[in-house]
Amino acid sequence: MKYYSVLLVLGLSIQPFTSSAQKVPTEPKSPTNGQRLDEIFTYIDKLYVDPVNDKELMDAAIVSMLEKLDPHTVYIPKDEVEAANVAIDGSFVGIGVRFQILKDTLMVVETIVGGPSEKLGIRAGDKIVAIDGQSVAGIGLKNNQVREKLLGEAGTKVRVDIMRKALKKPINYVITRDKVPVNSVDCAYMVSPKIGYLKLTSFSRSSHDEIKKGIDKLKAQGMESLVLDLQGNGGGLLYAAQLIADEFLSDNKLIVYSEGRAQPRQDLNAGRSGSWEKGKVVVLIDDNSASASEILSGAIQDWDRGLIVGRRSYGKGLVQRPIDLSDGSQMRLTIARYFTPSGRFIQRSYENIDDYKNEYMRRFMHGEFSHIDSIKLPDSLKFETRVTKRPVYGGGGIMPDFFVPIDTSEITDLYRNTVQNGAFTSFPLTYVDKNRDELHKKYETEDQFIANFNIDKKLMDEFFAYVKKENKDFEFKEDQYKISKNIMELRLKATIANDLFGIEAFYKIYNQKNEILQKAVQLLQSNEYDKQKLALN
Repeated sequence: MKYYSVLLVLGLSIQPFTSSAQKVPTEPKSPTNGQRLDEIFTYIDKLYVDPVNDKELMDAAIVSMLEKLDPHTVYIPKDEVEAANVAIDGSFVGIGVRFQILKDTLMVVETIVGGPSEKLGIRAGDKIVAIDGQSVAGIGLKNNQVREKLLGEAGTKVRVDIMRKALKKPINYVITRDKVPVNSVDCAYMVSPKIGYLKLTSFSRSSHDEIKKGIDKLKAQGMESLVLDLQGNGGGLLYAAQLIADEFLSDNKLIVYSEGRAQPRQDLNAGRSGSWEKGKVVVLIDDNSASASEILSGAIQDWDRGLIVGRRSYGKGLVQRPIDLSDGSQMRLTIARYFTPSGRFIQRSYENIDDYKNEYMRRFMHGEFSHIDSIKLPDSLKFETRVTKRPVYGGGGIMPDFFVPIDTSEITDLYRNTVQNGAFTSFPLTYVDKNRDELHKKYETEDQFIANFNIDKKLMDEFFAYVKKENKDFEFKEDQYKISKNIMELRLKATIANDLFGIEAFYKIYNQKNEILQKAVQLLQSNEYDKQKLALN
C-alpha cells in the first residue's frame, strides 16, 4: 500500500492485479494524422498571437507536405486550376484573342482562327480600351486581370470597346464567350523539297489529331522524311504520347509501361495503322524535353524506328494523376513510374530537391551542353534497343543518338540585355502596329516577306533607340553588336513575321539558327541516316 501511494505522489499510475475474468482497460488510441492536423489548426485559430488567413495556411501546409514526396506531385489552388489545365485540355473558354499589354495599353496581337473575336471581325492591332464599361487603358492592368475579365463560362457575354487605327471613335462589340482551341502543333512545313518539319509544343487532348493533320499536309507536299521537333516540350498527357507514337510504330509494339505501389504493371502498345510507319524519322530533343516527350522519343529510339538528335532530355519518369478535390482545387499525384520498351527508367535522382531544381545550371556549368564527354553514365544504366541491339542508357533522361553542342558564339551581354528587357517582343509589336497596312501591301504572303524583307541599319537604329528609351541604363556596345548582329537581326525579322503572319512564319525564319534542326537535315540529306541501319518498322 505504501509503494502504491508513492507512485501516485510521483504522478504515475498503476492498475491493481486482476484475474483473467476481469476486463483489462486498453491503451487510448493515438490520434490519426488528420486529427493531429485539425488540432494544430484549431490551436492556431484560437491562440495564435495575430490573426491568420486559414486558407493560405492550409494551402502552405498542403504544398509543404506534397514537396516531401517528389518534385512532380503538386497542389493547384482552385483559382489556378483552369489556367493550369489549358495546355492539357487543348482549349479554353474565352473571346479568342492573343493579347499583350504594351505601355499600359491592351493590344490584340492575334485573333485565334475559329474563335468568337475572329468571327466578329476583331483584328490584330486593335486596342481594347474598356471591358464591360470599365476603362482598362492607363490603369496599370496586369495579365491575370485581363484573363479574369475576358475568360468565363461558355455562352456568357462580354462587351469590349475597341480603338482601331484611322477611326476616331471606339467600336463596341458584344462577344459571346466560347471554347477556343489551343494548338499544340505550332507549325508544319517543308524545310527542303523532301523533308517535312513538325513542331509539337505539348501533349494535349487535341495533339494526336493535330499531328495527323500535319503529317497528311506534309505528305501531300512530297515529304519523304520527317523531323519531329520536341525541343522545349515539357510533356502532358500520357495517352496522347501513346497515340502519337502509334502513328510511327507498327503492329502491337510496346510503347511504354508503368507500375507503382498501388498500380500493377500497365502496358501501352501500338495497335492502329499509323500515318508514318515507313518513312524516315528524326526526333529533336533538348534539356527541356520532358515526360511525354521522353516517352515518345524513348519508344522511337528503343525500336530503332528513327534517330534522336540534340542534347540529353530532362529526365522525368514519373506518372501523375489529376485528382479533383472537394473545394475545386486539384492535386496531381505521382502514382507510377514509367519505363521505355527496353526497360529504361529515365527519371533523374530527386534525393536532394534543391539540386533537382537547379539541374539545368549544374549541367550547364559542368559543360554537358557543350561536350558530350562531360556526361558519364555507368554500365548499370546500359540497355539495348529492341532490334539492332544498339546501346542506350536510362537514368537522367534520353541520350540522343547524335549530340549537338549548344552554340553560344553569337551570345553577348548586349544580346542578353535586349532579350531580358523584352525588347524583341515589344518593339516588333510597336513597329508592326505602326506599319501594318504598308507591310501587308508590300508583302502579301509570308513567303514574300521571308524572301524579301531585310533588317537594315535604319531599322536597327530605330530598335536600339527604342531600347534606350525604355531602359535608360541600357548601353549600346558596337563590338558586341558585331558579334550578335546576325542573331539579333534574325530574331527581329522572325518576331515581326510572327506579328504579321503567325507562328509558322516565325519558325520558318528563326529555325535558320536552330542548330539541332540543321544537324537533322544534314543527317537525312547525307547517307548518315541510312548507315544506322534502322528498322523500317
